[in-house]
Formats: sequence, C-alpha cells, structure tokens
Amino acid sequence: MLVGVILVGLLYALPNIYGEDPAIQISGSRNAKITVKTSEKIEKIFNEKKIPFKSIIFENNTVLVRVATNDIQLKAKDIIANELGNNYVVALNLAPATPLWLSFIGAEPMKLGLDLRGGVHFLMEVDMATALDKLLDVATDSLRNDFGNSNIEFSSLTKNDQQQIIVSFNSVNDRNAAIARINGLADYQIISQSDKELVIGISEARLQKAKTEAVAQNTTILRNRVNQLGVSEPIVQRQGSDRIVVELPGIQDTALAKKIIGATATLEFRQVNTSNSYNLQDILTGKARVPYGSEVKFTADGRPLLLYKNVVLTGDHIIDSSYQIYKGEPQVSINLDSEGGKKMLAFTQKNIEKPMATLFVEYKDSGKVDSEGKPILEKQEQIINVATIRSAFSDRFQVTGIDNYDEAKQLSLLLRAGALIAPIQIVEELTIGPSMGQENITQGLESCLWGLLISVIFMLLVYRLFGVFASLALVANLILIVGVMSLLPGATLSMPGIAGIVLTVGMAVDANVLINERIKEELRNGRGVQHAINEGYAGAWSSIFDANITTLITAIILYAVGTGSIKGFAITLGVGILTSMFTSIVGTRALANLIYGGRRVNKLSI
Repeated sequence: MLVGVILVGLLYALPNIYGEDPAIQISGSRNAKITVKTSEKIEKIFNEKKIPFKSIIFENNTVLVRVATNDIQLKAKDIIANELGNNYVVALNLAPATPLWLSFIGAEPMKLGLDLRGGVHFLMEVDMATALDKLLDVATDSLRNDFGNSNIEFSSLTKNDQQQIIVSFNSVNDRNAAIARINGLADYQIISQSDKELVIGISEARLQKAKTEAVAQNTTILRNRVNQLGVSEPIVQRQGSDRIVVELPGIQDTALAKKIIGATATLEFRQVNTSNSYNLQDILTGKARVPYGSEVKFTADGRPLLLYKNVVLTGDHIIDSSYQIYKGEPQVSINLDSEGGKKMLAFTQKNIEKPMATLFVEYKDSGKVDSEGKPILEKQEQIINVATIRSAFSDRFQVTGIDNYDEAKQLSLLLRAGALIAPIQIVEELTIGPSMGQENITQGLESCLWGLLISVIFMLLVYRLFGVFASLALVANLILIVGVMSLLPGATLSMPGIAGIVLTVGMAVDANVLINERIKEELRNGRGVQHAINEGYAGAWSSIFDANITTLITAIILYAVGTGSIKGFAITLGVGILTSMFTSIVGTRALANLIYGGRRVNKLSI
C-alpha cells in the first residue's frame, strides 16, 4: 500500500518538473475570425522572420504558439501583432509543457498564483454615479406607476442633475396626497416643497444599499466572466466600499485582460414608437422636438429609429444564452429568470404585431480623463435587431440581426457571464512578469530544500538508522504534498502556500521524534527490541494525533474565514499535516518492519 500510494503521488507530481512554455495566443476580434488559414499564415510569418518556435496549434478558434524563451515571446508578439493588424488580439500567455502521456491520465501541474506564475493585477473602482443614475431611473418609473395606482394626478414627473425627482401637480390636494404617499414609502424622502411642486430624493438607506449591491453584484459578475473565459484560478474580491481587486495568473497582456474584465455590454429590449404624429426627419434636423418619453437610436447601418425610453427588460434578467447559426444567419438564444419571463410575457401579450427593438449597450473608454485623472467612459448604443412580436413569449426567445458568428459568440458569452451593474474604472494595474514569478519559485524551492536538508542532518545525527527512516518519510511527504496539490481542482500554490510546505517539513519530523524517543525510553526500561518498537509507535500515537488534529483544525478555520493567500497557506498546511501523519507513522513503521521484523534483534540503531 505504501509503495502504491507513493508511486501514484510521484506520477501526479511529475508534471511540475516540466514547467511552462512562454506562449503567444492569437484570437479574433468582432471583425475577424481565426481559421486554419490564419494558423498557416502565422507559421509562414515565423519562418520568414526566422523566429524559432516549438509548436503552433489551432484549437477552439485560437492559435497558440509555444516558444523557448521570454525574449522570443516578446519579439514574436510585436511582429505578429504588426503583421495581422488590429482585427486580431495577440496576447502573451503561459502554456503547460506537460507531456501528452501524463495529460492523458489527467496529470497536470499545480496551479500557480500570481506571485509565482506572473500575470496581471487590477484595482477597479465601480462608477457609482452611473449606478445611482440607474437607481433614479427605476425610482422615477416606480413612483410614476405608484401615483397612477393611487389616483394621484400630476402634470409632470422628471429627474434633475442632483439625483432628485421633480413632480409638478395641478392642485394642492394632489400635492398633499403625494406627500402622504411618499411618507409611507421607505425608499423616498421629500427634499423641498412648494404649492404645486415636490422635490423628492432617494433615502440615504436606499442609496447605501444600492452602492453595496452594485459592488457585490459587479464582484460576482466579474468572477463569473473570468471563469467563463477560462482564466486559471482568478482572484476577484471586494476591497473597501467601492473597489474590486482582480488578479489573473498567467496572463501577461494587460490589453487583453482589460478587454475580458472591462466589457460592460448588455442588452435592453425597447418598444419602437410607431406613432404617426411625428416626422423622424424633422426630429433629426432639429425642426421638431423628440416626443416626450422617447429617444432616437441608430442601427448598425445608421438608420434612425424612435424608441420609448421605458426599458421593457434589461440583461440583468438573463440567466443563460447560447449562439448558433440558423438558416445561414447567426443568432443568440436567451433564457430569462422567472421575474424577467413574467415581464416579457406581460409586455408581449399587450403588444402583439408591434415592433420591439434590441438595443446593444456598451461603455467604452473615451480616451479622456476627468479632473481626478480617471478615464471618462462613453456610453455607446446600437440597435442590433428590430422584430415584430407575432405572439406572446416569456422566458425563451432568440435575438437575430447580428453581423457575424464571432460577434454572436462574444455577445452570448458576455450575457451568460452577466452584464456589469455599473461601469468600472481601472485605478491601478500591475503586471508581474514570469521572470519575477520564476525567481519567487526558485527562492521557495531553496527554502524547502534547506529546511529538508537541516531536518535530515539532525535526524541522521541523533537517531541513526531510524533517522534514515524519518528522512525517507520526509521526502515521501513532499512528493505526496505536490501530488495532492496537483490533483485538487481548487488549489493554487502561492508564496504563502510554499511557506505552508516549509512549515510542514519542519513539523513532519515531530512525530518521528516522539516515536523514537518513546522507543529509546522503552529500551532503557529493559524492554525487548520488538516490544520497544511496538510500544514506541503505540504509545506515541495519541500525542501525535492530538498535536496534528489541533493544527488541522486551525488550518480549516484559516481556510473558512481567510481569503486569497491565507487560503493558499491553509490548504498546503492541511494537506501537509495529513500526508505527514501517513508517512511518519505508516511509512516509518513499514521500514522498521522491513529491516527488523520477523527476526531476533539484540540492538537497535537509534
């Protein structure tokens, strides 16, 4: 059993010695598609520029080029980006160099954290102004409906630039009725009043709740987004009242990382204003005003349409989406949650044979900064689809009118991962290169080896042959830790994790010290050799178990309440405790039985 366990641990620890290859990953943008011809073109570029490469693989609509060194990687990235143009995303990455026969049995290297593998770190700030604007829009519509249901008549209900709602009334009685109604609603407060006008604000408690929800929901959505895109072991966590930390190990290209986490695309479903009482051309030329409650939006080919401002449904209610080709055209299938399904059903039942537009909304960096040096985000909207509602539908439908397959794929991915509740701004970014990560790995390995060497020397000098047993158990313990860490799907090794391994190496000999001292005590008391060995292991077991179980409980608590690097330390410490108990007790006992078992011995080398 002992040999089998160690061999399995060694097999799954092996991928870690092969390391990772510097790689260049090429993917298409909205206007370009990666094909086999693209892969052949890239290979031709490498050959013409005489850039050495290990392999060029076309898979999952991307091309992955492995090279030997970081210098070649950087040089090749610039050349490929210039040759292919702006329609392709050329990113730096790291690809595991695990042999195929190990990959076939599911053996993969340990997932390394940002400090060991390199990658990108972002500190992001949620745009609270936009989040509160959305809240005010919802509050305005809600208050309008509430007054209508309460039979309170008003002449106008609008919002101003101070996050306030201005309501004008035809009579003092209606104003008084509105005041009584507002006082009964916890989300609103009256700022000021006159004979026929009220200035209403959102209550402080509701504003704080909205801010907290905006950060919490954005954190969840960002985590879903990077998980959807296959980034290995990302860290996405809240920091402070309005900031989020995002760490993406393995990604070296900040432009690609920004594209992944900063995309704010979502959909809005709006009813088209088909009234004959306006002339759209007059509105565009300024000869006529835009009808109240409507606004002009444009399709991809520049065609204007008049849409009602009231949003039927937003992307917040989308729980799943997929993309496919139907009758030669790309389309995105959308599934809504129960609340979204009810809203869509109620709307479509009342508007059969009327057009509904799908508005694609995205926030992009305008290239300008505000007075505090933060980038100003620009809202870009485009109608991607206008369809006539032929019959009522609820939580399942399709969106068509998308330009190409890749755009449908990208839209589906963003919708499935979730649309950000409010735009985010990157206030700090840091790129950790793979060379710095390699230096951390080297220093961590050196600390492990020095700890192991000192422990081995001590055990050999003090306990002789039983010290050899303990030393072999230490080596087996390290192999098992690495093997188990490679197998655990959620485990990531970072510098604190290496610290946990070093600590485990020092603690692992404790059990053997207790066992050996107990054996020596039994021998001094005149026990026979075999009896002393048996009593040494049996007598020390309770102390070893109590000491390790208390440390294991501490590791479990650290994992439960800790975040990020603290969890990494807790995982390696917990795994190390379990493997050290196995090797120190079962392993050394097996070696003692192998050498001294089944024969008469007069003296022990201890």
